[in-house]
Amino acid sequence: MQFVSFSHNSRPGVGVVVGDTIHPLEAAGMIEVIETIEAIRAGQDTLAPGLALSEVELLPAVPNPGKIVCLGLNYLEHAKEGGRTPPEHPTLFLRTTTSLAAANEDIAVPAVSHKLDYEAELAVIIGKTGRNISQADAADHIFGYTAFNDISVRDYQSRTLQWASGKNFDRTGPLGPVIVTADELPPFASGLSIRTVLNGEVMQDGNTADMIFDLPRIIADVSEIMTLHPGDVIVTGTPSGVGFARKPPVWMKAGDVVRIEIEGIPTLENRITA
Repeated sequence: MQFVSFSHNSRPGVGVVVGDTIHPLEAAGMIEVIETIEAIRAGQDTLAPGLALSEVELLPAVPNPGKIVCLGLNYLEHAKEGGRTPPEHPTLFLRTTTSLAAANEDIAVPAVSHKLDYEAELAVIIGKTGRNISQADAADHIFGYTAFNDISVRDYQSRTLQWASGKNFDRTGPLGPVIVTADELPPFASGLSIRTVLNGEVMQDGNTADMIFDLPRIIADVSEIMTLHPGDVIVTGTPSGVGFARKPPVWMKAGDVVRIEIEGIPTLENRITA
């Protein structure tokens, strides 16, 4: 199944996506959808009348996750292009909910920087509470997957050894457009093509099979540190081809259109504005 968070007539909602139609659900939000998925599956033959996707304003796929845990340097060639040694353990950083944006939302170049970079990433949506989750049990804790653009303000990111300042500018992390449940994709979403297309040109072209740390390892490691809850988001790193590593560097600018394409997941697209 596929699920979306949206606003219609200024009222937030959640729904099941079938083709170009959203069938609204009575759930209070995406986290409630995740927690009641079995009941929703049982009633999918009696869905509410639909709304056209074109009639609604999309929201981040999970508008208010409890936490957003991101991995850096999780693709070998990306680590190399940045002059980094591949890590022995997952490199983690956190994003705030205020950094999230929606599919189709305009992303503004910050007034303080022009070094706005793209990063295509697979996002994992947690479906079940867990702590110290074993790799063997990791699949039981995954609700589904969506696309994420880990847009980065590179000069702020490189100011210190910690990356948080460059990763948390307001509304720079588009998440969506929809969540695809885990049963619709290969185990652990491995073997999927993942690309960034900027103004029609392919900038990143990788495969989720090339992750240094796979999802069982990531979930096991993260859950050693913190309890994972339904609706939490884990963002799994980006392949090579980012803007800062190109010669000359490629920075996103007003008027650009950036697309994140992950096989089996609807495309995430945003326009860059001044």
